[in-house]
Amino acid sequence: MVRADETPEVKRRSFRNFLSSVRYSIEGFMAALRHEPSFREDLIFAVLLVPLAIILPVNAVSTALMIASLILILIVELLNSAIEWIIDYLRPEQHPLAKRIKDMASAAVFLSYINCIVVWTIMLWPNNSVWHRLFG
Repeated sequence: MVRADETPEVKRRSFRNFLSSVRYSIEGFMAALRHEPSFREDLIFAVLLVPLAIILPVNAVSTALMIASLILILIVELLNSAIEWIIDYLRPEQHPLAKRIKDMASAAVFLSYINCIVVWTIMLWPNNSVWHRLFG
């Protein structure tokens, strides 16, 4: 515990710490690939649509928004999976609060999909210049 008259020690980050963080992130990504079918499905969805976002005749900002909306789905799915694993680890038996927590995390994934649909719809709306460039 830090006393009021002491300054807390500043955590120093070394390149070794950075490499360890990257390794842990890759391990987490691989764990999600191995153990989470929903994450694998979301990843396939993103892998199929990212090239489409890149080749569509939209400006760079639109492309970035379309890709970011796909990556957001992956991020939220990873968090959802982590929450579910924590709940299952801490309380393997059925409990109404555990169900509520899992349902809320699932709702976050659902909202990220809605966000993606809205972004892509706005960017590809027929009145938008994309259609004129493709078929005009």
